Amino acid sequence: MKLIRHGSPGLEKCGVILSDGRRLDVSVAFPNYDETFFASDGVNRLHAWLEDAGSSAPTLPDDVRLGCPIGRPSKIICIGLNYRDHAEESGMTPPSEPVIFFKATTAITGPNDGLHIPPDSQKTDWEVELAVVIGRVARRVTEADAMNHIAGYVLHNDYSERAWQLERGGQWVKGKSADTFAPLGPWLATPDEIADPHKLRLWLRVNGVEKQNGTTANLIFRLPHLIHYVSHFMTLLPGDVISTGTPAGVGLGFKPPQYLQPGDLVELGIDGLGTQRQVAHATF
Repeated sequence: MKLIRHGSPGLEKCGVILSDGRRLDVSVAFPNYDETFFASDGVNRLHAWLEDAGSSAPTLPDDVRLGCPIGRPSKIICIGLNYRDHAEESGMTPPSEPVIFFKATTAITGPNDGLHIPPDSQKTDWEVELAVVIGRVARRVTEADAMNHIAGYVLHNDYSERAWQLERGGQWVKGKSADTFAPLGPWLATPDEIADPHKLRLWLRVNGVEKQNGTTANLIFRLPHLIHYVSHFMTLLPGDVISTGTPAGVGLGFKPPQYLQPGDLVELGIDGLGTQRQVAHATF
């Protein structure tokens, strides 16, 4: 099943995309895809509701705006340098343990909303990533049980301001958290939609030129280990997002580096998780 949230920013309603491509509004029964929804076996409840009452659900137009497919999570946890080729292009040693940093939830935006380059930014960069959405509380879970805590998968563009991230004497979160720096979606794909999350192609283009073309088969730390590892340092709540890292091809890695400018078009996608499209705008 593919979960979507649709409508104007801040007023999104819940919907689904059926296997035949139809988009339905299910907000009469499900007010939000948030912590409460996932913690109460929401995905299975939604499936049962669709079988019983789905024929009465309104159909959505194909051009409806899609927002982030989950209500604001308690946290976005990101994994840095989780592809060897990206670590190498960044001039960093591949880590012996996962590198963890946070991204502010105020950075969340829809998959096709505009990117707002901060007014004093000179080094806004792109990163296509596979993100995992947690489906039930996870505390010190084992690797063997970790995948049972996944509600689904989502496409994430982990935008980064490299000067703020690397040159301002602090944590990476400073360069990751500007408004619009976390486009998520277009949908959340439940685990039955993705045969193997470790065999997904992910790609990104800027102005039609391919910059990233990788596969999740090259993750240094795979999903069971990431969920196990992170859950030993903090409680993961339903709806929380873990973004698993990006392959080579970010702007920082080019010689000379390439960064986004107003008017640039960024397009990206992952097998089974759809595509995103953002136009960069200057913020004044």
